[in-house]
Amino acid sequence: MLDLRVLHYFLTVAREESITHAAEALHLSQPTLSRQLRDMEDMLGKELMIRGPRRITLTEDGLFLKKRAEELLSLASNTEQELRSDDTELNGTIRIGSAESDSVRFLMHAAHDIQARYPHLHFHITSGDGPAMMELLDKNLIDMAIVYGHVDMEKYEVLPCPTVDHWGLLLRRDNPLSQKEKITPQDLWDEKLIVSNQVLQGENHTDRLQVWLKKSFADLNISATYSLAYNASLMVSEGLGSCIMLEKIIRVPEDDDTLCFRLLDPPISDRLLIAWKRFQLFSKGTQQFIQLLKQEKASLDAMTPPRP
Repeated sequence: MLDLRVLHYFLTVAREESITHAAEALHLSQPTLSRQLRDMEDMLGKELMIRGPRRITLTEDGLFLKKRAEELLSLASNTEQELRSDDTELNGTIRIGSAESDSVRFLMHAAHDIQARYPHLHFHITSGDGPAMMELLDKNLIDMAIVYGHVDMEKYEVLPCPTVDHWGLLLRRDNPLSQKEKITPQDLWDEKLIVSNQVLQGENHTDRLQVWLKKSFADLNISATYSLAYNASLMVSEGLGSCIMLEKIIRVPEDDDTLCFRLLDPPISDRLLIAWKRFQLFSKGTQQFIQLLKQEKASLDAMTPPRP
């Protein structure tokens, strides 16, 4: 079985790239450290590092172990902190994986509220598309994922965000379409378009957008794809095309000389989903945060007038 103490030694060697320097940092003798690492390699049946004349480099197996060792030691440290703390002083890290959306503001508002009560709580946000975030959730590398699209309700608990996001077009001001208040499907049939890789691969939004466009993406002029909206905005700015994206991800002032944003007509919208594993054992901080999200969502729903 892997020893957390030896994993710490291994990470120190990986950082220092030297047995000598790592031994000094750990206050161990060089032979003792070398023996501990050799014993671990023998136990695993893998060569973890290449001991060169000038520096130590990790093998592919060593890189894999480094990643896992960082996760294990972080989990062990957080677990110890949580067990030593009482309910009046929550700490640890709440790990969130999120798609890009202005609706994430709902979670950040709740994060501010709970951190005001428990200042030792820490938040870490990982950004990416839905499939990548769900993969991290399945591997227990994040506590919750904030995504668009379908989520398996038998496997995950889901809390819809209270606000919706509307689709539109980010384009240059010198584009003739910028003179329109809203963008119709026909406007985009001959336009050079930039779309998210997630949409183009059919992960989320694809069917609804193609129904709205009245054409498949294969029949349109897709000049580029993107994963992160900021990079997409740079492509638009440099003239690679106009980008179909959700509003408010890229803030464009009314007086911006280069870019503008126009909503689609007829309108099309999406709602973010906050998902976490059913029956997952969470830290006290994460449990409190999920409970707060549910309470704040219920409060906002209560203030929303019913639809006629």
